[in-house]
Amino acid sequence: MTGPKDIVINAWKTFSSRDADRIAALFTDDAEWIAPKGNATAVALDHTDHMVGGKQIARFIAQEMHKMFSGIDIAFRGIHADGDTVIVEERMRATLPSGKPYENDYCFVFTLAGDRIREVREYMDTRKGWRMVFGEEV
Repeated sequence: MTGPKDIVINAWKTFSSRDADRIAALFTDDAEWIAPKGNATAVALDHTDHMVGGKQIARFIAQEMHKMFSGIDIAFRGIHADGDTVIVEERMRATLPSGKPYENDYCFVFTLAGDRIREVREYMDTRKGWRMVFGEEV
């Protein structure tokens, strides 16, 4: 039997495939991915910080975020589960289009509906991200 942690670990592996159809299949039709308002990635890509639906989420993971980040390296710090909620702590390192390095810590709270993802709430150091993407102040 596959537990909640296994579902989320498999999701991260599938995210790295960049296969939008496989990624979309991980989410419920009405899934939501909610990131902090005005975060640097959303602003730089002129993209929403609140995605709705597996197809929109998958398109962002498979294609759009790679316009901003290359050489992505994810280091997991912890994966914690309680019922249908799974919390993932990670550090993402990547290279920005300018060639500058990007490094930030993230926390994702996944809520599952059966074996699919219903909601993801994303948290990160938004100020640090903004400075790496745009410089000190914009």
